[in-house]
Amino acid sequence: MKHSFLLFSLIIFYSSSYGQTEERKIKTVLLNYVNGTSYNQPKLIEKAFYSEANLFLDNKEEELWIVPIKKYQSWYENKKQGEFNGRIGNVVSIDCHNTIATAKVEILLPNNNSRYIDLFLLKKIEHEWKIISKAATKDKTNSTVAADKILFIVSNAARYGASDIPTGNSFSELVNAYDTFKDAGFTVDFVSPKGGTIPLSYVKASDSLIMKYLYNSDFMYALKNTNKPNDIIPSNYKAVHYIGGGAAMFGVPENKAIQNIAMTIYEQHNGIISSVCHGTAGVVNLKTRDGEYLFKDKLVSGYPDSFEKKDAEYFTHFPFLIQKTLEDRGAVFKFSPRNNSHVEVDGNLISGQNYLSSKAVALKIIENLNNRKKSD
Repeated sequence: MKHSFLLFSLIIFYSSSYGQTEERKIKTVLLNYVNGTSYNQPKLIEKAFYSEANLFLDNKEEELWIVPIKKYQSWYENKKQGEFNGRIGNVVSIDCHNTIATAKVEILLPNNNSRYIDLFLLKKIEHEWKIISKAATKDKTNSTVAADKILFIVSNAARYGASDIPTGNSFSELVNAYDTFKDAGFTVDFVSPKGGTIPLSYVKASDSLIMKYLYNSDFMYALKNTNKPNDIIPSNYKAVHYIGGGAAMFGVPENKAIQNIAMTIYEQHNGIISSVCHGTAGVVNLKTRDGEYLFKDKLVSGYPDSFEKKDAEYFTHFPFLIQKTLEDRGAVFKFSPRNNSHVEVDGNLISGQNYLSSKAVALKIIENLNNRKKSD
C-alpha cells in the first residue's frame, strides 16, 4: 500500500452517557481507596469496600495471604490521619458491565522504589458501587525508577482552529516516547487542557509498535481519560513532555494551568521540559520566575517553519509560527534536513525536530535522570 499513514483524527472512544456516569462513580470509589491509603484515612477505605470484602495479597510467608477488609482498614487507624505517607495511586483502567466492573490501579512507593498493581472486582449493591475484592502483586519492572513519573502534555483539539479540517495528537510520537519510558521502568501520565478524550492522528497501520499500543487497553484507556490540569501534583513528576501533531498548536500553548505545571516542575523540582515536533509550540509562552522566556539564549528544536506546507489550507489556521516565535523571543533554533532525527539538549530543556526524534528525546531524558542518580 503506497500510503502507509492514515491521516485522520482518530476518535475511537465513545460510550453512552449512562456508561460514562457509571465509570465516574466507579472512579470515585477507587479514589476513596487511593486517598484513604495514601493519607491514612480509614473511613475512606471503609467507604470504598463492601463490608465483607477480602484482599488477596502475598508476603514472605504466604503465597496467598487473605486479609479481611476490617483488618486491612485497621492498618491505617493508628497512623497520623490526613498526613501523606508517600504512597501514590493512579487509576489505570476501568471496565464496567451493568452491575459489575473490574479495575486496575497502579501504586507507587517512591520511598522504597516499589510499584504494585492492584486488581479490583466491584459490584453495584443497593445502587452503590463497592469493591468486593482486591488482588495485588509487586511489579517486576525496574524498581529503582518505577516511582519516577513523566507527564505527557497533549491537546483536546480535533480541528485546526475554527476550521473543519481534522487534526489530532501524533500517535507515532506518543507511542515511541511512551514505549521508551515504559521499557526503562518509568511511569507515564497524561494531561490535557480539558481532560478526558483526546483525538489522535498519524496512525501508521503497518508499524508494529503503533498497532501494539492501539490494542493496548490500559494505554488507550489513559488516552480516553487524560487528567485535567487541576488533577496534577507537579512534585510527582521528573519531566514534562509536549507531544506534537497539529493539535499541539491549539489549546496547549496558551493554557496558563499547564504552563504553571511545567514551570513548577522545572524551577521548583529541577525537572525537565521536553518537546517533539509541533509539541514545541507548547513551550513558546513559558517564562521563568524572573519574567524571562525559558528558552532565551538556549538551543531548541521543533518542526521548522520552512517545512510547513504554506499553500495548504491548514496552515492558514495556525495561530503562530513555532520557529519564528521562538527566535523572536531569543531562542537559538536548530534543525536538520527533512526525515532526519534531530535532538537539542540545553540543560533541562530537551527538544526534538519530528516524530523520528521521539525515541531519541525520551532517551536523553532518561540519560539525564539516570546521571543524577549516579551523582547522588
